[in-house]
This record gives sequence, C-alpha cells and structure tokens, in this order.
Amino acid sequence: MTAKKTEKANFETALRELEEAVEKLEKGDLPLEEAMACFERGVKSAAHCQSLLKNVESRVELLLKDREGDLHREPFDSE
Repeated sequence: MTAKKTEKANFETALRELEEAVEKLEKGDLPLEEAMACFERGVKSAAHCQSLLKNVESRVELLLKDREGDLHREPFDSE
C-alpha cells in the first residue's frame, strides 16, 4: 500500500498492513532494500493506527463530558 493509501486507510486496513510488514520482516529473508521499504511502510501504518486511536479517544472523552465540561469516568461495559 502506498503512503497516500495508508493515510486514508481505516484502522483495520492499516493494522493489517502493519501485521503483514512485521511478518515479512520476522522471516528475515528479504533483501536489505526491500526490508527497509517494508519497515517504512510498517512505521507509517503504525503511526496511522495511533493517530486514528487518538482521534477516537478524544471523541469518547467528548461524549463523557457533562454540561459543565467535567469528565466522568465510567466503566466500559463490553456487553
């Protein structure tokens, strides 16, 4: 995936790309140039995932603020 596509990718796509990069690098059979390119794609995918997660975190915080702007912690109910 190119850098522009990574920037537009949803979280699942970016995470899958990161996992694929890690798998390829762990095998250790890539030539140096390919390994570096794979590493760069993985770093970009990881940064994109982190950015998306921070965005979601800030949106959740906004949803948990009361009318006075105070944040209230509530337990996450996974059900």
